[in-house]
Amino acid sequence: MPVAPRQRILHAFALVGLCWFGVEAVAFSNPAVAAAGHIAIESGGVRRTAVLVESERLKLGRRPLIVVLHGGSGSGARVRRSLGLEEAIRSRNVILVYPDAIHGHWGDTKETAQRDIDFLRTLIDQLIANRTADRRKIFLVGSSTGGMLALRIACERSGEIYAGIATIIANLPADIAESCQPPKPIPLMVINGTANPIMPYAGGKTAFSDSKTDVVSTDATLAPFAKADGCGDGRTTIALPDKDPTDGTRSYIDRLNGCKAPVELIRIEGGGHTIPGRFTAGTTRGQPVGAHTKDFDAAHMIWDFFRRLGV
Repeated sequence: MPVAPRQRILHAFALVGLCWFGVEAVAFSNPAVAAAGHIAIESGGVRRTAVLVESERLKLGRRPLIVVLHGGSGSGARVRRSLGLEEAIRSRNVILVYPDAIHGHWGDTKETAQRDIDFLRTLIDQLIANRTADRRKIFLVGSSTGGMLALRIACERSGEIYAGIATIIANLPADIAESCQPPKPIPLMVINGTANPIMPYAGGKTAFSDSKTDVVSTDATLAPFAKADGCGDGRTTIALPDKDPTDGTRSYIDRLNGCKAPVELIRIEGGGHTIPGRFTAGTTRGQPVGAHTKDFDAAHMIWDFFRRLGV
């Protein structure tokens, strides 16, 4: 008997190798809660892959979808482990998908990024057509170069499909800064460290070992979204508890005032190129990453933000 399309990934509890969107599903870390499967689609003539995580219950219907973009030289599986978003969410009503960049690298120019934007749109359209994802509740998370791509997406027409965006240790690429015009008020959370040796907080050239991309400052990153969201003057700043006075960081929430949709900066004074709250090594690909804050957990902060948006 054929398996209904949105059941195929879920039936992988018992069967390995079932096809869904044309590829295999695989095993799970906690089958009592959710199924995690590798999926693939063709986009632009190229086979593209992702990890999909969803509840095993078959009667939920369309649900909120969170798309998580990994950093450079990463993968969907790796950022799933390193970010810990599923641990923060603990909800059976949310689907997560972790796409893979080609050879681990997202496009860093308008031209090369477009293939990734097209891939993400095709992937999301498939999940919507499959009656799995709720078109009104698509959220986007990106870290490092994945965050740069997320910001690029939000600046253009592709941003229309997203109900909220959160980025970690990322600034807006300079080649799109002047033309950045979000198509609607988009809720945005940016989590950045002021002493990041790889993603310069004040703008400039990134210091990735395999990519040197010009980015604008964090304040300039927020500016086009503040304009699109109709924000007023000034910010309301909340100091987070300094959980480890020895880590060299202090963290603050800067909420822009009077916005139609929230625009928030989690500013880590002295913070480096790390995901707050998660274990981190002192280097990435041999490069020093700077100070790591223990003041908060990025995954919990992002989930709280999305939950306020009605995820």
